[in-house]
Amino acid sequence: MSTSPSDIPTLADLYSSGEVVAGDGEVKYNHDEVLNKRVSIWRGDITKLKADMIVNAANSSLLGGGGVDGAIHRAAGPELLDECKGLGGAETGETKVTRGYELPSKYVAHTVGPIYSSKHKEKCQNQLQSCYESSLNLCKKYDGGVIGFSSISTGVYGYPIKDATEIAIKTTRKFLENDQSVTRVIYVVFSKKDEEVYKSVIPNYFPPPSSSSSMTSEK
Repeated sequence: MSTSPSDIPTLADLYSSGEVVAGDGEVKYNHDEVLNKRVSIWRGDITKLKADMIVNAANSSLLGGGGVDGAIHRAAGPELLDECKGLGGAETGETKVTRGYELPSKYVAHTVGPIYSSKHKEKCQNQLQSCYESSLNLCKKYDGGVIGFSSISTGVYGYPIKDATEIAIKTTRKFLENDQSVTRVIYVVFSKKDEEVYKSVIPNYFPPPSSSSSMTSEK
C-alpha cells in the first residue's frame, strides 16, 4: 500500500504539533511559512511513497546494489534494470532519471553519492551537494511536484549523518527559494536516530515562526 504526500505532515505541521522545535544552532535563514509547508521529514519506506520522483542512492553502475538501491530495484521490477543498463552508469555527484515502473513514484532519480573520506572532505561536500542539486533540477525538468530523498551516502558510503543532513537541507533551502515547480521535498529516513538528526538540523535552515526576529540570511 502506497503513502500519499497528503498523509505526511509538513514541517509547518511538525512545528505546530511540537514534534520539531527550534534548536540551539545558528539560524541561517528567515522564517518562511510557505517554504515550511513544502518540506517534510518522514520515517518510512521510500518504495511506498507516491511521489512524482524518488531519489535512489545508487552506485556508479546504476544497476542496483544493497540497501535502498536494492529495495528500489526489487520494488520497481525488472524493467527498471533494463532501462538502467542503457544509461551508461554515472559519475559521483551525477544523477540520471528513469521511469518508476511498478513503484508508486512516476520517476526515479539515480544519484551517485561520494564514498566519504575525511582527507577529501571538501570534495565530498561538493559531490554530495551536486547529488541534491542535480536531483532537484531534474525534478523541475520533469514537471516538478513531489520529490522524496533517501539519505544519500550515509549508509555503507560512510558519510557522517549530521554533515550529510546539513548539506541536504541547505541545498534544498537554496533551491526552493528560487523555484515553484517542486511542491514538496520529503526527506525519507529509515531509522529513528536519523529522523532525530534531521529534526535537529532543519530548524537552522527552515526555522519556526518564533525565530523570525533573530535570523541572519545566508544566501
